[in-house]
Amino acid sequence: MNTASDPGAAGDTELDLFLTGSLFFDIIFTGLPSAPQPGTEVWAEGMGSVPGGIANLAVAAARLGLKTGLSAGFGDDAYGTWSWSLLGEQEGIDLSRSRVFPEWHSAVTVSLARGGDRSMVTHGHPMPITQRELIGKPPSSRAMIAELALPGDEAPWWRDTVPHQGKVFAAVGWDPTEKWDQGILRDLELCHGFLPNHVEAMAYSRTDTPEAALEALSSRAPLVVVTQGVEGAMAIDSSTGERAKVPSLPVPAIDPTGAGDVFSAGIVLGTLAGWPLEQRLLFSTLCSGLAVKHFGGSLASPGWGDIADWWEYKKLRARDNAECADIARRYGFLDDVLPRHKLNAVRRAEATFGLLTEAEAHYRPGEHRPLPSSH
Repeated sequence: MNTASDPGAAGDTELDLFLTGSLFFDIIFTGLPSAPQPGTEVWAEGMGSVPGGIANLAVAAARLGLKTGLSAGFGDDAYGTWSWSLLGEQEGIDLSRSRVFPEWHSAVTVSLARGGDRSMVTHGHPMPITQRELIGKPPSSRAMIAELALPGDEAPWWRDTVPHQGKVFAAVGWDPTEKWDQGILRDLELCHGFLPNHVEAMAYSRTDTPEAALEALSSRAPLVVVTQGVEGAMAIDSSTGERAKVPSLPVPAIDPTGAGDVFSAGIVLGTLAGWPLEQRLLFSTLCSGLAVKHFGGSLASPGWGDIADWWEYKKLRARDNAECADIARRYGFLDDVLPRHKLNAVRRAEATFGLLTEAEAHYRPGEHRPLPSSH
């Protein structure tokens, strides 16, 4: 395993998407009959172990064929070793600006998925160096997804790179103080896109509805996309003059972990490809819908093979099922899109924490096989 950034390695070639952020080792329990209570034990129907945090977004993008680079700190424990192998070797993510820190353990999150949402418990420590030090000179990329910084925080690492980089898609996190300081939006003028959920959008825009929030925020960035969970998504792209709103895809949801990251990866892909706004929203909704049908966050992200399988099934059922016929009508653009991605028809992997054998580490590029289970 490489234990230091190597800016002279794969990072010298242009990336489609560059990401940086905190990495976690996620242990996810699903199918809980009830929430755990003090002094009790609850048995879960399902369990998965996967790289989480920024890995959710990196894997989702790589599965869709975007050449993805990730700058993150890895622990030197078993969790970090496995995550490095999985992300770099299995998923083909460029880790040349990532680093393994000796005697620094991986952050671990236990996620309890129940009732369409999740609760999490996390333990970890700050990375030994700053994000800016870890990245060094940022690689050339067509796009990046970056967190906005609160007023008073250090200027985000990407602010000085904007004139020399591609499109910046901004994201925000939950504000635990619930003050929703609007100063966090000051850097949106440097961004191409803004991707909040409806709670964040209404809170930061001081509006009462997702629709009003979208209108208010659309003056701050060329592309604003507001996600609404089971209610779908809506967006305004002032660079093309388009407006669109789409419903969510009805699926039996098991684990919502990483669904927003999968959606964002779809938006980046469609924007870089120049797709119409409605198609971008439909495709991103499809990707997140396919992800929540499985547990495991990052490894639940669909590849083009999963999308092709879903599409063929829906077209077949459209002959005798009204709901499938409506879906087939809305997603007809996939007949044009899918042939371009035949060579990248990867499929999701099983969400288990296992050891990569030497044989498994030497698979053909683009091939995905389930990892061995340790439980």
